[in-house]
Amino acid sequence: MVEFQACNAETLNDLKGLRTALISAAEEVGATVIGDTFHQFSPHGVTGVVAIAESHLCIHTWPEYAYAAVDIFTCGDSLTPHLAVERIADYLESTDHQVTEIRRGPRSPVATKAAVTAQA
Repeated sequence: MVEFQACNAETLNDLKGLRTALISAAEEVGATVIGDTFHQFSPHGVTGVVAIAESHLCIHTWPEYAYAAVDIFTCGDSLTPHLAVERIADYLESTDHQVTEIRRGPRSPVATKAAVTAQA
């Protein structure tokens, strides 16, 4: 999950540009794009999702606050989502962004046993 602050407000309201930027970021990290949908809100703001074989990228923008929230959800270890974050930050002209990484999914038996032991 990424919080992008201090972005270019015009860029945050450009549906076609955002679509191109997210698809390009996904492809650059080696993801397989399988579809996308984007919506332009009135008077401003865009929400979009890029479905990838490895999960998805989504964006929600608030141009009036120069802010965007982006989620990059991937499975496996073959992709480098941090590279996608940097590409999106460059496109949004964000001078301030914060990444929160959450590891999700089933744990291996060894990791599960270690987690249970650590809680005991």
